[in-house]
Amino acid sequence: MTEAAAPRHAPSVTLRLAVALSMVLAAGGVAVALAAIAYGQNAARQSYDRLLIGAANQIAEALIVQDGAVNIDIPVAAFELLALAPQDRIVYAVYGPDGALLTGYDGLEGPAPGQTFGDGSFTGEAVRFVAVERRFAERALSGTVRVVVGQTTRARAELTRSITRSALIAVALAGVLITGLAIFAVRSALEPLNRIERALALRAPADLTPLDLAVPREVGTLVGTLNGFMARIDRQVAATRRMIGDASHQLRTPIAVIRAQSELAAGEADPTRQQAIVARIHRRAVSLSRLTDQLLNQALIIHRTDAVPLDLIDLRRVAMQAVEEIDHDARRPDAALRLNLPEDPVMVKGDSLSLVEACKNLATNALHHGAAPYSIIVRAEAGQAVLAVQDAGSGLPDDQWQDASTRFTRRTSVSPTKVGLGLSIVDAVARAHHGGMSFARIRSGQFEARLTLPLVPGGKA
Repeated sequence: MTEAAAPRHAPSVTLRLAVALSMVLAAGGVAVALAAIAYGQNAARQSYDRLLIGAANQIAEALIVQDGAVNIDIPVAAFELLALAPQDRIVYAVYGPDGALLTGYDGLEGPAPGQTFGDGSFTGEAVRFVAVERRFAERALSGTVRVVVGQTTRARAELTRSITRSALIAVALAGVLITGLAIFAVRSALEPLNRIERALALRAPADLTPLDLAVPREVGTLVGTLNGFMARIDRQVAATRRMIGDASHQLRTPIAVIRAQSELAAGEADPTRQQAIVARIHRRAVSLSRLTDQLLNQALIIHRTDAVPLDLIDLRRVAMQAVEEIDHDARRPDAALRLNLPEDPVMVKGDSLSLVEACKNLATNALHHGAAPYSIIVRAEAGQAVLAVQDAGSGLPDDQWQDASTRFTRRTSVSPTKVGLGLSIVDAVARAHHGGMSFARIRSGQFEARLTLPLVPGGKA
């Protein structure tokens, strides 16, 4: 017994989602971290720049002109503002209208001309500078006095780190929360697949009924596909069981009869009676041969129902091929099959082999049980393609039309002159092609057995 091949394993959906979410969260974390660093730097700069420019403005406002010179009395409040950052050093310089240093640290250049703030260094340490100008227009002094105040950036850097650290902690907590929610969402999203797996695992091997589970719309297509697949398997299994039942029921009797009659022929001494027994054996053998052909055809049609794609076929060619393939031994000397075909193609989507077998079974059934004349007719009517066989016999009784295929396979015994599987095969072909089998009595008194299929308008062979 061949073991089932192990399925190929691709990365799981959970792993794929986890990797995707991790990449998204990592990219988001990096972006938020960069934004937090930029925000911390900007917030620290704005906060301490306000203190710096406030101190510079206070120094500039405290400048007065006395006896033609600038008198500088630096207010204590100016340095109190900057004292809010006790770990930082403060430097300052005041330059007169002629650019000479009036007071403060020498060599303190400050921001570039025309700019209020600027970054630089003093004694090897990073310093943030601010420059404020005050213009004097007095008789004793006219010109612009420039005040430069600088502060080291230790407190700024610490505030930047503090803001960034707080932001990153918040981001990390949010990331943990989002990860937990994402895991919950992934598990919830995949739960319908787990329910499908459990439902299939708990089923009996022969249970091919449709899955009846409440699943989301996105998974509903998968359940529908699984149900369709199981329905096809169920049809194949049911058809195979029917075929096996038909074979065991139909073959047992003729084989037993042939065996019994062959034993009688072997022990019969009278040549005339022996010849009669041999003739009966021959008739039984012919009937058994036809039955075996029908059973094999039925098995072939069962196999092809879901295995062979449907092609665009002209029913006229199906009828002509069926006439060519009908067993000539099945025809009586007066049995002539006439073809009644339209000039235009009658196109259907179907399996040529199955349709030819269905047509042959309809024609053979008419030849065995009907009366001349016999006709195979192809026509298009009311949006349907019709493949029919007419004969002048009485035909199947009206009360047997509804269950013709069942009666011919279950209730009709096998005899040397008739076999009961023909209409069952026709019905199976009709169902496989989304059509139907039906019967009618024509006004002319003829009986018609027909196979009706969906017509393909405008199709070309």
